[in-house]
Amino acid sequence: MDYGKKGVRKKKKLLNSATKKIGTKAGVTAFKILLICVVTFIVGGSCVVLGMVKGIIDTAPEITTIDVSPSGYATKIYDNGGGEVQSLVASGSNRVSKNIDEIPLILQHAFVAIEDERFYEHNGIDIKGIFRAASIAVTSLDFSEGASTITQQLLKNNVFNAYNESTAEKFKRKIQEQYLAIKLETYMDKDMILQNYLNSINLGNGYLGVEAAANGYFNKDVSELTISESAVIASITQNPTGYNPVKHAEDNQKRQTKVLSNMLAQGYITQEQFDEAIADDVYSRIQDIHQEDSSTYSYFTDELINQLTDDLVSQKGYTEAQASNLIYKGGLSIYSTQDSTMQDIANSVVNDPSRYPVSTQFSISYALSVKNAEGQITNYSQQTLQKYFQTTGGQANFMLTYTNEEKARADVAEYQAAVVGEGDTIVGEPSLSLTLQPQISFTLMDQHTGFVKVIIGGRGEKTGSRTLNRATGTSRQPGSAMKPIAVYGPALDMNAITLATPIDDAPYYYSGAEAQLVTDYDKKYLGLTTVRDAIAWSRNVPAVKVLTSITPQVGFNYALKFGLSTLISQKNAINGYSDVVQSLALGGITKGVTNIDMTAAYAAIANKGTYTKPIYYTQVYDHDGNLLLDNTVPETHEVLKETSAWLLNEAMQSVVTDPQGTGKAAKLSNQPVSGKSGTTNFDGDKWFCAFTPYYTASIWIGYDDNSKLPSTTEYSHVAIWQAIMSQIHADLPTGTYEQPKGIVQLQVCSQSGKLAVPGLCDSDPRGSKIITEYFAEDNQPTETCDVHKRITICNVSEQIASPYCTSTTTKVVIKKATANVLNPTDAAKYTVLDEDKAYCVTDAFLSALCTIHNKAATTPAATQPATTAATTAATTAATTAATTAATTAATKKPVTR
Repeated sequence: MDYGKKGVRKKKKLLNSATKKIGTKAGVTAFKILLICVVTFIVGGSCVVLGMVKGIIDTAPEITTIDVSPSGYATKIYDNGGGEVQSLVASGSNRVSKNIDEIPLILQHAFVAIEDERFYEHNGIDIKGIFRAASIAVTSLDFSEGASTITQQLLKNNVFNAYNESTAEKFKRKIQEQYLAIKLETYMDKDMILQNYLNSINLGNGYLGVEAAANGYFNKDVSELTISESAVIASITQNPTGYNPVKHAEDNQKRQTKVLSNMLAQGYITQEQFDEAIADDVYSRIQDIHQEDSSTYSYFTDELINQLTDDLVSQKGYTEAQASNLIYKGGLSIYSTQDSTMQDIANSVVNDPSRYPVSTQFSISYALSVKNAEGQITNYSQQTLQKYFQTTGGQANFMLTYTNEEKARADVAEYQAAVVGEGDTIVGEPSLSLTLQPQISFTLMDQHTGFVKVIIGGRGEKTGSRTLNRATGTSRQPGSAMKPIAVYGPALDMNAITLATPIDDAPYYYSGAEAQLVTDYDKKYLGLTTVRDAIAWSRNVPAVKVLTSITPQVGFNYALKFGLSTLISQKNAINGYSDVVQSLALGGITKGVTNIDMTAAYAAIANKGTYTKPIYYTQVYDHDGNLLLDNTVPETHEVLKETSAWLLNEAMQSVVTDPQGTGKAAKLSNQPVSGKSGTTNFDGDKWFCAFTPYYTASIWIGYDDNSKLPSTTEYSHVAIWQAIMSQIHADLPTGTYEQPKGIVQLQVCSQSGKLAVPGLCDSDPRGSKIITEYFAEDNQPTETCDVHKRITICNVSEQIASPYCTSTTTKVVIKKATANVLNPTDAAKYTVLDEDKAYCVTDAFLSALCTIHNKAATTPAATQPATTAATTAATTAATTAATTAATTAATKKPVTR
């Protein structure tokens, strides 16, 4: 480089040149412009950001209007002893609220230590935490470090419901969250913020809040948690799925160690407490006691929900949707009438395999949807499967009841292969379930209060909520269990009969074009039978005759008063058929009856004739402890007079105490039992409905598809009833029924129902017919027996002896209005026990003298014995219970017992 005079001069010239000056000036100007732009951009951007932030803040909800308390609480159902029996949980409602003073400090500190260590110091946002998280993100590219405070998390969960946010939504929410966090802490103290937070957080397995988690994971109240258990629960919050202590115990344990370390570092626990908590094998306890939350409700709960929903709609004006939302998310406390001890007894007996056949039976329920190439969907069910095997499979008697599960699945696979063609696709998953058969239902209630204590809607495992409930939602034919309700109760109440009224159990045909014979299970007719015996022995002809005499409409009306909700009136007839028919006497009705309706009806008899609507709950309190519904006062109305109910009760005890009674297997050692059995045509349904001085219970057994039950003691539903009730009554003192005023006791003749004539009624060739019976005072007999007659018979003609008969016999017989009549076809199948003239005669027989010895020339009068009173004209024929009352032709003619 030239540093001489010449070089310096040249350089100076260059620096002073105009071009260089312009270039330099332009550069400076450009820099200035750039600097101004940058500053403008920064200032403008800041203003925009600040304006944007201000706009976001301005759109935030007012702090005075927001509610940070958790919404959606589990509803609890308690039994009649106050014990919790069920938790009703909808999505987002499995929580139980606790006050902060009920939550142990050690648990509070565990959450603070791991989630927000400066919770007690900051004003809603943690500046240090924000800078720490930002520093970690920049230096290590780790963006997992959070800076949200407990206050912010509370707002996020309970105000913003922040899930699946976009980036813009998340930015907006974060700004508002931090702003509201500062504002919230000016309105609410730390304890209340922490209380709401601890009652809100998701702690896995569907548990929301620390109380639900403590119960679910450790089977204890939150107040009983230890340090190690508190750390386990606090560890879940960051990732409720990944840190689930049941499914991911190892991951939770790592997090738990961090919680405990933070607690130690922050001075919440001592080194000794830390070491003890680390050494605690807490996860073995979780595995031992934890049960997954179940949404399967009991049969009792199912029906309770139905009644509560109806009451909220009818009494409180809720819509069904609102009622459902309140029940499942309102945190209600429902006090039910269920007795858990009784329910457990019934469950145990009903599900005892030894009471059913050794070869387990089950039916199948099947559903399949198939889409063809054109997009058309065809639905298949067990009915179409059954029809397939009955037709295509050539098995005309094919039923959906199996004893072999492998065979059932093979049949389903065969059918599925047959209906799914080439090009078809199965929509969804085919559904196949197996149900134990025969099935059963049982209900028990306190007749004095209407409180339902036990409901069993089926045997076997219940796999879903609000499913088929055979106790309350299924109607089956009641058979002879209908007789006290539609026949004998009404007739006693109307003074149309007494317990001693003799009904001729003789051949009898339903009215109408069919003229179908009324028959019994034993294919016999027993002759004159008292109402008491007709009930005890479950005779069909007497029941139909009595109903015919009072008219089926009267019997139907009484059945409605007894609470049977499934009956079909003439006004609402289905295809012209109603239940106002003679066969109503034998339970031959259109839809059948439900078990709970039968229990309530029989409970009315036990309760002195007063019907009480079944009650499933007594009181309901809202989440704040306010009484929402009071159901302690039952709905009642009179069905029978007290005297009528007492007399019917008396007669129904004979069902159990009579050696021939159809319910003798139900006898209890320490209680009187009054009841009635019921068996339908082909043994498709078997019932026993009965009561003690304490409780009323009904049992039904049958196949869901109405198949015939085998005639075997393995299906003794009466024995099952007895086994349940004997345990329930084991420690109860022997109960009694108070005899009401207006009841008298008299000796009467069982063949006439009138006052007995000593020397006549007790001279019946079949044994004395003098009985002692109870009567309503206003319906007691005042006349003497006119059915027993002492007559003299000609030994040659076997007719009433004339004055000329030389060889005669005197004996006592009973007089009947007419002879029994059977058409030739029926006569070949049925036995009429009183056709023997040795003890049963008609008016026509009594009015005709011997046709052989009718003249003095044939037999000298001097040798003839004196005639008896039998030679006089026969008395007026006795009116039988089977009058000619016109009724609607029977559409169903069941044979029941």
